[in-house]
Amino acid sequence: MSLSLDHIVIRVQDLEQTINHFSALGFTVQRGGTHADGATHNALIGFADGSYVELIAFLRDAPEHRWWDAGHRIGDGFVDFALLPHSVAATIVAAHGRGLRYDGPIAGGRVRPDGERLEWQIGKPRSADLPFLCGDLTPRHLRVAEGDVRHHANGARGVANLTLAVHDLDASLARYRALLGEFSVPRAPLPGYGISFAILPLGTTTLTLVSPSRTPHEPAAGLASDLRDHLATRGEGVFAVALETQAGGSPREFAREFTHGATLELVGGS
Repeated sequence: MSLSLDHIVIRVQDLEQTINHFSALGFTVQRGGTHADGATHNALIGFADGSYVELIAFLRDAPEHRWWDAGHRIGDGFVDFALLPHSVAATIVAAHGRGLRYDGPIAGGRVRPDGERLEWQIGKPRSADLPFLCGDLTPRHLRVAEGDVRHHANGARGVANLTLAVHDLDASLARYRALLGEFSVPRAPLPGYGISFAILPLGTTTLTLVSPSRTPHEPAAGLASDLRDHLATRGEGVFAVALETQAGGSPREFAREFTHGATLELVGGS
């Protein structure tokens, strides 16, 4: 079953400040509106490949919400990502048939600033290393705007790679096979870096799963240290995102004080 990247979620405390910061980094930011439960509001950064980054902030205390951060204990940063299915219900049934449980379909929606009401369905995974599913009931172009809003002064055109921190690479790969269907991706260590990784094709982007190496005597320095810190503080989930820019573009990482803790970089396209 074909699934592609729908969007990546960055939770922030102050949405207005975040809009200003991402705009200063050369992104075209769209105000999204308030979600149907009244708990959150958002802004979107859409890309030419059809994916987007969602900037989301809470409007009230919402301990029932999966992205709630009581007392701002963890802080701003990546909290989730979503895949786009043709049918949420059919994808959930297929995953169940391969032994993977997703909850749903669950109704969702929001009202745009112009009053347009959007509706979608989601599927919720039961482990933090997996994405949620987000499928539109209203036309997708109402949720993910097209045209000039997908053009960015910094040249970003789409998501080249999403890196996901996981505790157990083999266990996560098994869950992804149950979600996406069988694929052949060898589990590979990265000698000298203290990590193991696997790269999965995901539509026009790639998903890289990384976990700390099980080799007991490898030093926990650099990337391995950052990965272990991330898993200890934020748990499994999005670790870094690489955005594709025009061919020959210079790679650069955005300042994290402007990306609100999210490790986000531009890489040259092919």
